Amino acid sequence: MKKSVLIFFICLTLIFPINNYKVSAYSANAYCLYDPVLKKVLASSNMNERRAMASTTKIMTAFIACEICDLETIVEIKPEMIAVEGSSIGVQVGDKISMRCLLYGLMLESGNDAALSIAIAISGSAKNFSVLMNQKAKKIGLKNTNFVTPNGLDDKEHYSCAYDMAKLSGFAMQNEIFERIVATKTYSAVYNNGETKRTYYNHNKLLTLLDGADGIKTGFTKKAGRCLVSSCKRNGVRLIAVTLKASDDWNDHKSLYKYGFKKYQEVDLPVYNKFLPLSGGKKNQVEVESKTNKIYFYRGLSSYIKKKVYLPKFIYAPTSIDKKLGYVEYYYNKSLIATCNIYAKETIKSKKVKKKNNSFMNMFLQMFKYV
Repeated sequence: MKKSVLIFFICLTLIFPINNYKVSAYSANAYCLYDPVLKKVLASSNMNERRAMASTTKIMTAFIACEICDLETIVEIKPEMIAVEGSSIGVQVGDKISMRCLLYGLMLESGNDAALSIAIAISGSAKNFSVLMNQKAKKIGLKNTNFVTPNGLDDKEHYSCAYDMAKLSGFAMQNEIFERIVATKTYSAVYNNGETKRTYYNHNKLLTLLDGADGIKTGFTKKAGRCLVSSCKRNGVRLIAVTLKASDDWNDHKSLYKYGFKKYQEVDLPVYNKFLPLSGGKKNQVEVESKTNKIYFYRGLSSYIKKKVYLPKFIYAPTSIDKKLGYVEYYYNKSLIATCNIYAKETIKSKKVKKKNNSFMNMFLQMFKYV
């Protein structure tokens, strides 16, 4: 009997291979692993469930500020900017601090005072700033998100979901300033005309625990539990992971990325090759070709890659080998995934043209010759 049961389970294993990445083993109440370029969810659980998201809210606060603010703008701290509980960067009433320092304090130290200072400096009040946050959320397609505060302190009307936070982060990481800030481990803030100096330390341990980790934000309140939104980039592929109310979030994210990156493989983008008309050259056409470009791409989807070619209808001689003449863009579902330059494959000189001598003296001599 025992032998037959064993054989039965072996057969089941062969038919339905054991998944080494047990989704049900993750500690998060909700999670999402997302490719922001392909706009593809790789793994999820309760990803559209509305939940408190604590200080990961500050992703939206920073994203807006990075887009619309001059980071050298000096903000004078007012009483209402520091009238908040929780984590703080320690600014005092009357301090004069740059928007840049506030943003680093916001995303590294998770300063609730930094969040309020940014919101009030931009919109005059936290309430007015939440209008901006919700407008931005609607614009980028967040359907299960509503912002009330710029810092993420608990409020029954303040919520998001794992999928929306992943989607938001994908957009935010396209902003170079935001991307640089969230990847920073320590930052030396100098303000009050150089009189005050502080060092901010990033709370995101994944930056040192995980190969390729380059952001984004931690969060915690009693209601929301431990929340973490992270980004990891390997072989040119960026994935975003979100866990909400997770007791073991660091390991959750490491497991998610281990699972996710195994779904990518190296592929060769199709080479573009043709003959381009050439004007004024020793040949009337020149061969052009895009350089071979290898990228890492989701397994099984490479056949769906489309290309757009940007190349003039003809060129003028001379042209030289490896001269850039245009480029090819490669897309998946309208998302740009790679760009390859197009070069000339040969050197072609200009055609020599015999100059006609049309001087007045020459015309006179020619006339005299036939008199």
